[in-house]
Amino acid sequence: MVETFVQSTTDVVDFLKHQHNLIKDMFDEVLHASDGRARETAFVELRQLLAVHETAEEMVVHPRARREMANGDDIVDARLKEEHEAKEQLSALEKMDVDSPEFLDALAQFRDAVVAHAEREETEEFDKLQAELSGEDLERMAGAVRAAEAIAPTRPHAGVESATLNFAVGPFASMLDRARDAISAAVK
Repeated sequence: MVETFVQSTTDVVDFLKHQHNLIKDMFDEVLHASDGRARETAFVELRQLLAVHETAEEMVVHPRARREMANGDDIVDARLKEEHEAKEQLSALEKMDVDSPEFLDALAQFRDAVVAHAEREETEEFDKLQAELSGEDLERMAGAVRAAEAIAPTRPHAGVESATLNFAVGPFASMLDRARDAISAAVK
C-alpha cells in the first residue's frame, strides 16, 4: 500500500493539500512510466491513494464543512458528485490494459478532472475551513483523517460517498480490497 503520509503536519488542510500535490505527481509517474510493469505499479499506488484520500475526506472533512460553512451543503454536494464520477472513472480505468493508448487517453482526462476537483476543494472548502476553525480543531481533524485513511478501502466504491456509508460499508470493503491487493501482488 502506498504511504499516504506526505509531510509532518498537524493541520488537516495542509496535510490534504500535500496529498493533492502527491496525487498530481503520481499521475505523471503513471503517464510517463518507462514500461507496462512500471505503469501498472504506479497506477495501483495512485488508485490506492485516491481511494483512501477520498474516503477520509468523505468521513471527516465534508461533514465538518457542511456544519461550519455558509452554503456548506451545496459545496459538499457538488464535491460528492465529482467524487462519485471519479470513482466510476477509476473503476473503468482498472479494467483497461495499462499499455493501451485508450488507457493513457482516459487517464489524462481523469487526471484533468481530479486536478480540477482538488482545486475546487482547496478554494471552496479547505481554505474556508482553515479560516473558520481553530488550530486545535484542524489538528484533531488531521488525526481523524489519518485514522480514516488507515482503515479505508484501497479501491474505488462508487455510491459510497457519505460519512454514514463509509462507516457502515468501509471497513468490510477495506478488508476485501486489502486482501485483493495482497493476492494481486503475490501472483505477479
